[in-house]
Amino acid sequence: MKDINTLRAEILKLTEEYYHAKFGQQEFIPGKSKVNYAGRVFDEKELVSLVDSSLDFWLTAGRYSASFTQKLKDFFQVSDVHLTNSGSSSNLIALSALTSKKLGDKRLKPGDEVITVAGGFPVTLTPILQNGLIPVFLDLEIGTYNIDVTLLKEAITPKTRAIMIAHTLGNPFDLGAIMEVVKEHDLWLIEDNCDALGATYNGQLTGTFGHVSTCSFYPAHHITTGEGGCVVTNSRKIGHLVRAFRDWGRDCYCEGGVNDTCGRRFTQQFGTLPLGYDHKYVYSEIGYNLKMTDMQAAIGAAQMDKLPSFIDARRQNFDKIYNGLKDLEEFLILPRATANSNPSWFCFLLTVRENKGYTRNQLVEFLDENHIETRNLFAGNLLRQPAFMDINHRVVGSLDNTDYIMNNTFFIGAYPGMTNAKIDYMIDKFHQFFKQL
Repeated sequence: MKDINTLRAEILKLTEEYYHAKFGQQEFIPGKSKVNYAGRVFDEKELVSLVDSSLDFWLTAGRYSASFTQKLKDFFQVSDVHLTNSGSSSNLIALSALTSKKLGDKRLKPGDEVITVAGGFPVTLTPILQNGLIPVFLDLEIGTYNIDVTLLKEAITPKTRAIMIAHTLGNPFDLGAIMEVVKEHDLWLIEDNCDALGATYNGQLTGTFGHVSTCSFYPAHHITTGEGGCVVTNSRKIGHLVRAFRDWGRDCYCEGGVNDTCGRRFTQQFGTLPLGYDHKYVYSEIGYNLKMTDMQAAIGAAQMDKLPSFIDARRQNFDKIYNGLKDLEEFLILPRATANSNPSWFCFLLTVRENKGYTRNQLVEFLDENHIETRNLFAGNLLRQPAFMDINHRVVGSLDNTDYIMNNTFFIGAYPGMTNAKIDYMIDKFHQFFKQL
């Protein structure tokens, strides 16, 4: 019988061959093949890593989790990265960590206000509500699709304790204005960096400005583990809290399969538990279980090696689409980067101009008929969604732009899987639509 190492090598070699047979280069046929708005981009390395991890049958965090985590730490140049089962979970525990009693007077408490926006994905808002906090909504800018900072100072009250917003679809929000207010009023900043991995503001990576930030590794994002995400912070104290909320609320920070990292496993006093109660079973927070598996991390570790090329491809694809649609600015508002930023574009956002003889729905239906995928800017105005219509909240100014975006904005793909042939086809179809008006 063959030894284990020989069998493993043969399995991984066959896995590589399987990748090329199953997922090899597929021809793009204009008018027949689908032009997706996003998608996973991978090669045999991800598949081999996934199978390699499965052969260990170490189903929770293991060697691949350690590798993936370290690559993320090196990328962000931070002390703490904690892998999670989704970007949504990352947002939940990032904000929840700031409610810990261990933060003393700085902790967020029910009734505190958190500045955010109504235009975006629900999971930036829901952790605010789930923690009993009050969202304060500001409008968006059309073009950058980020928070309108002109009303930021007006939004501040004695109850304001934090800002939690996303870098919309890879375009950084105005971190200069945000950080000024954060420092002046001693606020927490939670960066939802799920759509913006690799974006920079004044040369600094988004996700490293706030006290804590989040990433998503869903297949549509910059790298993927299928489901998955992470929380990023450069604070050891916040990092311990994030880990506690992710891991059932447990006070212990030992890695899986490791005991007594603190050296005081049986000597401490917690609550009214018996002196020396096993630290591995002490719970200092009301937490969850939101960890990533090692098989997911195996994919992520391989994806990280491709991240720089993925970011470059997104930027190049964005530029190609922009140049191809620039002559249609009479009909369409093209996206613009926030000043002093270098976005890591998730997609290519477009807004229909008023009174041009067509609607967004007519345009996206035409694109769909020609196998070009589109998506709206997520939930539009969250306050008009059934789940959020009756929430306790405050609005500063109006949400006129948010409503306009809800009715007139959509996006198309700019991800690394977009070939020149797909982009050329897409641009041609846009021109065909406007010629018929």
